[in-house]
Amino acid sequence: MNNTTNKNTKFQRFLASDFFYHFKRDKLAIISSIIFLILILLAILSPLVAPYNPYDLQILDIMDSELPPVWQQGGDPRFLLGTDDQGRDLWSTILYGMRVSLMIGILAVLLQGVIGITIGLVAGYVGGRTDNLLMRIADVQLSFSTLMVAIIILAIVQSAFGSDAFNQWAMVILILIIGLAEWPQIARTVRSSVLAEKEKEYVDAAKVMGFSPIRIMFKHILPNCLSPIFVISTVQIANAIITEASLSFLGLGMPVTEPSLGSLISIGKQYLFSGSWWITLIPGAFLILLVIVINLLGDFLRDTFNPKLYKD
Repeated sequence: MNNTTNKNTKFQRFLASDFFYHFKRDKLAIISSIIFLILILLAILSPLVAPYNPYDLQILDIMDSELPPVWQQGGDPRFLLGTDDQGRDLWSTILYGMRVSLMIGILAVLLQGVIGITIGLVAGYVGGRTDNLLMRIADVQLSFSTLMVAIIILAIVQSAFGSDAFNQWAMVILILIIGLAEWPQIARTVRSSVLAEKEKEYVDAAKVMGFSPIRIMFKHILPNCLSPIFVISTVQIANAIITEASLSFLGLGMPVTEPSLGSLISIGKQYLFSGSWWITLIPGAFLILLVIVINLLGDFLRDTFNPKLYKD
């Protein structure tokens, strides 16, 4: 009974919060949230929603390759958005590919968060030479293009271990590379918040009570830095998805046997001017839609969590 009451109380507080007040007044944020939720559910439930399993080679028929969408002449009712060069149902392949892209983007940002939050907390709280050293490392890493570093590392990995080994571990390698390349963005954001928070009275009170620096950083300061972390993490997910798509388009990302949105676009590029435009353009449209709604939600969070930027 108490648990139910607590849940109702928390839900009522959420409905009365400034966040929900601004959210229900922002039509663009509502539409973006609905679209993003639909895309997430389609990706998660792709084994149930997709008409076909694009990984099942037994159901593929080369005679079904490059069929146009159902609304075009020559379209097959079995394949709503047409088929790719291997005869795979494009709608099913997009759903599975979107799940791969989202998984890479979210897990890469989680890795960025673990590294960036830890370094940002230490740099901002300790200060001095430690702060200078960690921020100079971040500056050096930011001076290099993430895409350029990823291309070099992926090319070396493929050469060293071979294409078969790389394809087997492609998702893990992409998550590690994107995560390790982008942590400075989160670290700098956390550091700037920590510099403001550590001068407040609750931090002085925690020091007087004898709490350890680690407890002060993670239990007291970090919860008050979550708003900017949520905002930049949303943007970083979109950036990670774009980075993965770019690498897959260049042939250094996900293999064609386990397609992401980027690899689907790459597969169809050679057919773009031969009339089979749907193989590239339709996955590209889904990628653009996914990135746009994530960025719009990031803009909404930025404006809501920063009253100085929010226009009522």
